[in-house]
Amino acid sequence: MLKGVVAVLICLICFAANAVERVVLATQNWSPYQTVDENGTIGGVAVHRVKCTFRKMGQPYEIRMMRWDKAQLLVETGQAHGFFSGSANAKRASYAQSSSPIVSENLAWFVSPGVRGDLNDETAKYSLRYGVKYNTNKWLSLKKEGYNVIKKPRDADSLLQMLWQGELDVAYEYELVFEEAMVKAGIPLDYFKKIRTNKQDLMVHFSKAFLVGKPAFLNRFNLAMEQCR
Repeated sequence: MLKGVVAVLICLICFAANAVERVVLATQNWSPYQTVDENGTIGGVAVHRVKCTFRKMGQPYEIRMMRWDKAQLLVETGQAHGFFSGSANAKRASYAQSSSPIVSENLAWFVSPGVRGDLNDETAKYSLRYGVKYNTNKWLSLKKEGYNVIKKPRDADSLLQMLWQGELDVAYEYELVFEEAMVKAGIPLDYFKKIRTNKQDLMVHFSKAFLVGKPAFLNRFNLAMEQCR
């Protein structure tokens, strides 16, 4: 009888050790990558691929929508296992490890019709008025490179309105994101001059503390994501 009890306890301990915990990912409302409708349903290009990946893995998960700065802070402080979709930078790499790209998207300048100058001219970065979403890699990059960034919108819709109303000369944003905002606002896609800069990879950033206890997790995630196109 005692041997039987011990065997059951051992089995329960083994099950607990190997049980798959729910992975909590934080994200922002950033159409078309991550969206939330009036019923609270979370969707979008990146969300669909993340959901597909977890289904392939048989991994329970939860996606929470919030401000972008809070999403990153929760991962940094160990209150969430990861955040998405974000590009790589040194700050994020200090506490998180990135997955393979969920999506790759072109960054672009959107230039007001009234601007006649050449953006490749070094003086343009000082003389023109630039806007970019606040507290992002893009914002940090432009500030570091000395651009005259005068506006700090929290989303693409606000950035678009600033450019549309003449408060800015140039907006900097992901092409797909800004053009979706233009469609929503009823602005023709050829209204602003568009100058593509470079393609940027956007990833899931998983907490290093979380991955320490699951050394095979990230590789499994990347392999499963390859099946979700």
